[in-house]
Amino acid sequence: MVKSATTKDAHALIHSLRSAYAATPTNLKIIDLYIVFAVVTALIQIAYVAVVGSFPFNSFLSGVLSCVGTAVLAVSLRIQVNKENKEFKDLPPERAFADFVLCNLVLHLVIMNFLG
Repeated sequence: MVKSATTKDAHALIHSLRSAYAATPTNLKIIDLYIVFAVVTALIQIAYVAVVGSFPFNSFLSGVLSCVGTAVLAVSLRIQVNKENKEFKDLPPERAFADFVLCNLVLHLVIMNFLG
């Protein structure tokens, strides 16, 4: 069976992405797992609302916005902690994590206020 050119290109792309990700530092991989967890949690909440219904709509919005906001803040943390990023080379990782924690605190205070 002959593989098409697009299949070979797709396999080459996946192989190159996998080999490049293998060189990623462990702390960035942990942040990536956290981002995936937040996005999957938001998708589970959306699927639940699609199946069951959205009676307490504020609760649904709060849950989804909490997950999405946390994922966005984690992406920001990943960008700031990455050693290869030249824009944040003077920013210590401890400061970036402190910013992440403070912004998460503010985000969740707003979400708790939205719940009522």
